[in-house]
Amino acid sequence: MEQSNSKQERNKRRISRRSFMAGIGAGTVCVAASGHLFAAGDSQAAEKVLESDEMSKIRLHINGRSHQLLVEPRWSLLYVLREKIGLTGSKEGCGRGECGACTVLIDGIPRYACLTLAVEAEGTEITTVEGLMDGEKLGTVQQAFVEEDAFQCGYCTPGQIMSVEGLLRKNPAPSVEEIRTAVSGNLCRCGAYTHIFKAAEKAAESRRK
Repeated sequence: MEQSNSKQERNKRRISRRSFMAGIGAGTVCVAASGHLFAAGDSQAAEKVLESDEMSKIRLHINGRSHQLLVEPRWSLLYVLREKIGLTGSKEGCGRGECGACTVLIDGIPRYACLTLAVEAEGTEITTVEGLMDGEKLGTVQQAFVEEDAFQCGYCTPGQIMSVEGLLRKNPAPSVEEIRTAVSGNLCRCGAYTHIFKAAEKAAESRRK
């Protein structure tokens, strides 16, 4: 009798293949249903996320002119400036905010165009190295760079000029240390830093006169 009762207890604890599959099926239905309900409740939030290749209409104010464009949210300001508008003065060096060759002014402040999204720059005033010229006449900082021989290969020069321009708009009479700090985010692989500092000092002096 005891042996029979023990056998019945083991059978109760034993899970059949049919009952196991039935349990898995029920669980799957519950998970799917809960996922569907979550997706339905979160649909409005999902609609607000832009796809990487979805085009957005923006208006950029660059060098005193307005440009209306269709851009992808992932496009950098540098890419739009060079490839879509044709302002190639800003250079792409590293593409990750280390060399400063792409520096432009955004509302008067030097910024890396490679790290700034085009959609992020909408509603701001953007100035590139081309915008410092008056027709064919060089701007004050540009002219000082020429006179002081403040470049060799010239690839970093547009970014260097924009950093100095941003400094002088904020501080018309900077010290040498302030000039060094202002261009510390701009890499010159040719090592023309001494001439760059002299050019910045000359540009400041010219503007004061």
